[in-house]
Amino acid sequence: MKKKLFAIIMAMVMTLSMAAVLSGCGGSAEENGDAESKGSIILATTTSTKDSGLLDAILPVFEEESGYTVDVVSVGSGEAMEMGVNGEADVLLVHSPAAEKEYVDGGNADEDGRMDVMYNDFVVVGPEDDPAGVAGDDAVAAFQAIMDKQAVFVSRADDSGTHKKELSIWEKAELTPSGDWYVEAAAGMGDVITMTDEKAGYTLSDRATWLNVGGQTALKILCEKDPSGVLNNQYGVICVNPDKNENINHDGAKAFQNWIVSEATQKLIGEYGVEEYGEQLFVPNAK
Repeated sequence: MKKKLFAIIMAMVMTLSMAAVLSGCGGSAEENGDAESKGSIILATTTSTKDSGLLDAILPVFEEESGYTVDVVSVGSGEAMEMGVNGEADVLLVHSPAAEKEYVDGGNADEDGRMDVMYNDFVVVGPEDDPAGVAGDDAVAAFQAIMDKQAVFVSRADDSGTHKKELSIWEKAELTPSGDWYVEAAAGMGDVITMTDEKAGYTLSDRATWLNVGGQTALKILCEKDPSGVLNNQYGVICVNPDKNENINHDGAKAFQNWIVSEATQKLIGEYGVEEYGEQLFVPNAK
């Protein structure tokens, strides 16, 4: 009986000792620098933030620091905002300022509305021999030349920020594109660049996605840095109105919004791409 009791006591001592050792080695989540897990948020964003590689570079930092995991839905800006209207996302990262204003004015954002995050610009890319003669810094003239020559132009045609920008340039040129030469892809930016390369045509791309994908093609930047500002490309972050439904993770969305406009994250955004491409893919400009 004594031997049995001694064995039980020793087992208890060993168990307690092992627990103490593991506790001392492991420490708490905070002691190890990892935030406590807080669930997930749905980020509806543009294909350009994904295709450029930016999200892959910065989201792990947010997840580690905040404890939230991020489920990314990469679509056009229009579709991302529609997800917000329907309460199908928690936070938006988009690049269609006029549409974003309408979204916020329609009561679809939380009390803080929209915040600037970063910007870059759009470029017109096409074959190196430039059969339509679009080379220069006048985007409206480039679009006019493409239509005059009826050279292949591949449109995103997906209600994205890039698509809206393209349509605004056609409108400035007082042109309505149509015909076999005008290809409506209904696809993301990376896929459209690939399709344009296959067709030896032209397209409008955000610079970040172009730098990440364009090197795999025979296309070249032919028109850029229009002094009129027509090729500017501003991104904003918006928390979805939590009144949309009870499933909106507003705390997580707000944590993301505050994080992406913070000084530390703005520095990360500004550094992204410099080492690999020799230039910034995005210029941070949160206020």
